[in-house]
Amino acid sequence: MSAGDGNGWVVLPDGSRRWGLYGASGLLLHAHDTAGTGHVLLQHRAWWTHQGNTWGMPGGARDSEESSVAAALREFGEEVTGDLGGVAFGGIHRQDHVVWSYDTVLGRIPERRVFTPGNSESAAIRWVPVDEVGSMPLLPAFGLIWPQVRAALAQRLVLVVDAANAVGHRPDGWWRDRPGAAARLRDELAGLAGTGLDGAELPAGLALTSLHRWFPRILMVVEGAARETASVPGVEVVEAPGEGDDTVAELAGLHAGASCALVVTADRELGDRCRAAGASVASPSWLLSAAAAADPANR
Repeated sequence: MSAGDGNGWVVLPDGSRRWGLYGASGLLLHAHDTAGTGHVLLQHRAWWTHQGNTWGMPGGARDSEESSVAAALREFGEEVTGDLGGVAFGGIHRQDHVVWSYDTVLGRIPERRVFTPGNSESAAIRWVPVDEVGSMPLLPAFGLIWPQVRAALAQRLVLVVDAANAVGHRPDGWWRDRPGAAARLRDELAGLAGTGLDGAELPAGLALTSLHRWFPRILMVVEGAARETASVPGVEVVEAPGEGDDTVAELAGLHAGASCALVVTADRELGDRCRAAGASVASPSWLLSAAAAADPANR
């Protein structure tokens, strides 16, 4: 448990108690073995803990100034021993009880690393095949959300951004400096990659499980004078060898199969090509609004 200001019980309207004055958060790690079988890392809760002798994810109370991701990572570090390394976040499922909420942070790592109990709250830490989770004695709240979380683990939101088109729709004259405009757009998108997209604000019709937040993989396609724009954490800049439209359409088709590809462009012809490849399409105004909402300066 954390020694922060979030420790304490909250009583729900039905009289049941939940730990965490500001809610709680946990990290559900997902990885594949060499045969390609998906596993999640589960915690066997010690008998003396609330609803002990059940399986769930490492997690606990969120402090007042913590994000869901920060709290989940901190609690994981307290309850689990092992090298977590880099984690790719996919989304956040929120179990909302109005006066209290639990956020399940979905994270992926490239292989099943060795983890062991980090304190007395964990009787065991084990990688469990996804197909076997439902047959285990699960923490009741985790068992309730498992079907939805399981579906989300297999999904990935890939944002393919037509940078030239998005820059051209800025009302403040960004288009006059294409390289500088592309760099500023990239930096806005990097902020969006870090905070994630509000699940309620995503365009309608996406083939995604309903989550509180989605953390997209962002591919920003550049052409012409903007080709020198470098990638940054959270945003992969893709240089179009020729027309940017062709690269956008190619990426749309590439990611529409295994993931949910969302192309950002106002070009109708390009949008039709991407839809034909199986992708969804959103306008630059939607993207710029989402990026502005993710900017801490606007909160």
